[in-house]
Amino acid sequence: MKTLMMTSTKHLFLVFLGCGALAISANVSAQQKADPQFEKMMKNSFRAEGIAGLDRIDQDATQKFCSDPIFASSKAGAAKAIEIQKINMATIKQPTDGKYVGDWKSGEAIAQSGRGATWTDTATTPIGGGCYNCHEIDKKEISYGNIGPSLWNYGKNRGYSQEVMTYTWNRINNSKAYNACSNMPRFAHFKLLNEKQIQDLMALLLDPQSPVNQ
Repeated sequence: MKTLMMTSTKHLFLVFLGCGALAISANVSAQQKADPQFEKMMKNSFRAEGIAGLDRIDQDATQKFCSDPIFASSKAGAAKAIEIQKINMATIKQPTDGKYVGDWKSGEAIAQSGRGATWTDTATTPIGGGCYNCHEIDKKEISYGNIGPSLWNYGKNRGYSQEVMTYTWNRINNSKAYNACSNMPRFAHFKLLNEKQIQDLMALLLDPQSPVNQ
């Protein structure tokens, strides 16, 4: 969801910091340690534009870990993954007003919007959740992604207990708290969605009146 503009076509880099994935080099194992030459190359290959600053190419521990599938799939990586999940779980804040469920109609609009966080946007441009890219939301849809599970009848199938509410809230906020290298964006961590937007997405999934649960 977050991208930077390239200053050169010499290097074919794709940076997706929202999803925590970085396709940058065949030598992915080097990601676990600092490489001054590599970092210099990255800085010289991108330029800041609009709201997209060079800070977007600064990887945190989660991104570095998930950029190295060789290490992540190793025995040492399995232990590291648990540590990464704990780090991400610690960043999650529960709703300040204690309300988990907002307006499902607003949530539906957010789920169907993939807008925002690009260099052409402003800091106040509303950002969408882009949920349709990875999930089936409504059986009436004719096009949707299948990277993630179907969300159809989400609440109807799981119930509306506090445990389900908390789990869903945490998962939308920062899915890497449960799966270190989840493809799902860390919506709250990167300030892609604000608290009200997440509450509205919660309503889409967990309000019995939402079309998702009909």
